[in-house]
Amino acid sequence: MPSEASTSVTAVPTAPLADACVRLGLPIRLAPVTLVPVRRGMLIAGPAVPVTHAGSVDVLLEAIDDASPGDVLVVDNGGRHDEACVGDLIALEAQNADLAGIVIWGRHRDTAQIVDMGMPLWSLGAMPPGPRRVPPAGASMRTAWLDGVEVHTDDVIAADDDGVLLIAAAEWPRVLDAAQQIQQTELVQAERMRAGESLRAQLDFAGYRARQRSEPELSLRRYLAERGGAIEV
Repeated sequence: MPSEASTSVTAVPTAPLADACVRLGLPIRLAPVTLVPVRRGMLIAGPAVPVTHAGSVDVLLEAIDDASPGDVLVVDNGGRHDEACVGDLIALEAQNADLAGIVIWGRHRDTAQIVDMGMPLWSLGAMPPGPRRVPPAGASMRTAWLDGVEVHTDDVIAADDDGVLLIAAAEWPRVLDAAQQIQQTELVQAERMRAGESLRAQLDFAGYRARQRSEPELSLRRYLAERGGAIEV
């Protein structure tokens, strides 16, 4: 059974998280853009629980059994398009175990039921048939790849409408802090724009263009950094 202690992680959109990685000089580990949410408006973040699907639900149940509340189940089904490896019962089992969501390198089914229950799920899309192959004997593989991106047990999975990011848990606190700062800056910028002040005015874009005439190599990012302004634009 999952532990009683929550391992929930503060969820923020993936865009400021990606910008935070750039600001901190960290690599952006992005899952394939072909992974899409089962419905729009979902936002999750949580420790990864990777598992390789081999044709039977028992490995998924084992992974859920060993997971903690707030974790994200990451299922590697090899990117197969000939079967769905997760349906409504596994999604409901994960939800009842208080998992934050499910990410599948493969396909799902029972879309209407999963949407209705509100379980966050990302996959390559839906298809009706489940596995028809005979799974090999042996212990379950607690590893997962999202195409060429390896998922580690010490990764945090963050996902929303823009995609799925993987961030090392050791880096998560400072990435989260930077992302929240970026979010706040952009919130203020947007509020000022709604009040009638253009983004160009906020960034002194006219001053940047004037200076660039004599310094063609000057980038907007460097200009803003020199002025102490926001650079994620």
